[in-house]
Amino acid sequence: MRRLPGISILLVVATLGACSRSEEKPPEVIRPVLSMVIEPKTVETFGFAGTVQPQYSADLAFRLLGRVVSRDVKVGDLVTKGTTIAALDPTALELAVQVSKADLSNAQAQFANAAASEDRQRQLLASANTPQATFDTAQQARQSAQAGVERANAALAKSQEQLGYARLFSDFDGVVTATGAEVGQTVSPGQTVVTVARTDPREAVVDIPDRLIGDLTVGTPFDIILQSLPTIKTEAKLREIAPQSEGATRSRRVKLTLVNPPTAFRLGSTITATRMTKVTPTIELPMSALLEKDGAAKVWVVDPQSSSVATREIRIASKNGATFTVAEGLEAGMRVVTAGVHSLNEGQKVKVLEGGV
Repeated sequence: MRRLPGISILLVVATLGACSRSEEKPPEVIRPVLSMVIEPKTVETFGFAGTVQPQYSADLAFRLLGRVVSRDVKVGDLVTKGTTIAALDPTALELAVQVSKADLSNAQAQFANAAASEDRQRQLLASANTPQATFDTAQQARQSAQAGVERANAALAKSQEQLGYARLFSDFDGVVTATGAEVGQTVSPGQTVVTVARTDPREAVVDIPDRLIGDLTVGTPFDIILQSLPTIKTEAKLREIAPQSEGATRSRRVKLTLVNPPTAFRLGSTITATRMTKVTPTIELPMSALLEKDGAAKVWVVDPQSSSVATREIRIASKNGATFTVAEGLEAGMRVVTAGVHSLNEGQKVKVLEGGV
């Protein structure tokens, strides 16, 4: 049987076509990745929660034991200097004043009699109708009566002063921040009845850990943010640091004087005091960028020229929850892959997504 030349030629052509197709490489897959450019952190921001408090306040109390018969203010009320805030039952004190006045009248009468007796004895002594001893006795009686008048005057002044203590008032304009006694209650001397605070100056009071106190000095600036309205801010300067720290929290009470605060910073408002501190430049990356392989810590670095990735071994200084700090192996300006690090290959082409930083 004769073979057909055409069929042979077709078989050869088909074989050559199949070989050329097997030698063609599949197109390279360019994978999109999330990444970030390394920028060493040179400053760190610390925030501390606290409250707005008055810089000056006073606990007002009566100087006497007595029963409260009136309290004309409540928490939040504004008070002015000299205005009566509360009062004690004045009955006993008023009676004491009346007794003192009566004693004074008696002493004055005795003094008048003693003075008249002295004058008579002086005239009799001048005419030699009385002995010197009698005149001396009259003179001594007049001096004693005069001392009695002075004692009675002092007693009256004291009783009137005691009566004035039955009225409680503030020595300055302010706002009532607390009350400690109610009408009808018997209070002791010095027991707080009302607390009054000056509305200005105001200060932010925060607790700061001991480890962050070292570089703080009087006058150190802080930024104060109102927690209820974070858009409202003001500045403050450090006024006072507590000399001792709290045993349990190891923190110190710090007082920051607000500089021209808006009215929204009312007494009792919750605030956040922030401060930026210079730190040793550190490189911090998310934990999703870490590739731990063969006992070594590595990251994928993107080559900007070839748009390919290569692993770089690093040394980790510390891990803190969702981030870790790099001690060695990276430099500022490098772009590091931050997601999908376990599915990349050495030299693989990648595309940096616009969401990368």
